[in-house]
Amino acid sequence: MTATHAFTTTEAAICYTARLIEDDRLYFVAIGGPPLLAILLARRLRGADIAYVVEDGTIAPRMPIPTPAFMIGAGLASSRAVAWTDMNTVDFHAGLGYIDCGVLAAVQVDEFGNFNSTFTGGCYDRPERRFGGPGGANEIASLCWRTVLLTRLERRKFVKKLDFSSSPGYLDGTPGARERAGLPPETGPWRVVTERAIFGFDEATRRMKLLAVAPWSSIDDVLGDMQFTPLIAERVESLPPPSEAELDALRADIDPMGRTIGGDWIHLAGDGDSLQRIVVEPAAGT
Repeated sequence: MTATHAFTTTEAAICYTARLIEDDRLYFVAIGGPPLLAILLARRLRGADIAYVVEDGTIAPRMPIPTPAFMIGAGLASSRAVAWTDMNTVDFHAGLGYIDCGVLAAVQVDEFGNFNSTFTGGCYDRPERRFGGPGGANEIASLCWRTVLLTRLERRKFVKKLDFSSSPGYLDGTPGARERAGLPPETGPWRVVTERAIFGFDEATRRMKLLAVAPWSSIDDVLGDMQFTPLIAERVESLPPPSEAELDALRADIDPMGRTIGGDWIHLAGDGDSLQRIVVEPAAGT
């Protein structure tokens, strides 16, 4: 890494998620946005045998490189797919245990991994801000063996109580809560990825647990941007910043028009463990 290094908050979250993607796994992912880019990045860099399905029923496509700028409903997004089915079919596959992991974005998340993608503020009929809704996220979070969530590390996103529960995590955190709700046993959220930290979940209490922090941040900084206090791992790992190879692949191959990878700019100085965030430059128009 060079002495000065710059990347966006979205690029950081995508790179951190891509590092979690495992070989020989089948992923269920939203049809566009950072979750899909994370899988495409992992495949681009490692040449790994990673397959994914998307909400419209496309199974194991091979997206062309560079990636099409507009992927939702585009024919190129289904290029060289193993099969073109429908949403019900891929949901049935997940319910039968054939899909290893879901990768999703969240507007809000609570300490048990339940998340909101519907609205914030006000009430359902008169929200302060309404989003696109969960789409297939409810089925993905309900049926896949485990789920990875992407979101920004902000107090308005890591909340004590969701404004609306769109998709289930570990519900109220009590043992067997998902099973009592009719969800498959041994399923649930696995990781929550942000631009500055990665969280997991405690096996006993199902509470969120801080696992890793970027070297230009700190545990106190992370906790200060959350409405609840998570558990903290005995050893909190350090997250290396996005590498030049990751950023080059994202910018030149995966999202060459920059439709998804934008965000606030993080500028770093230093090297190794002495990295410091010297400025956060807001994205244009924010």
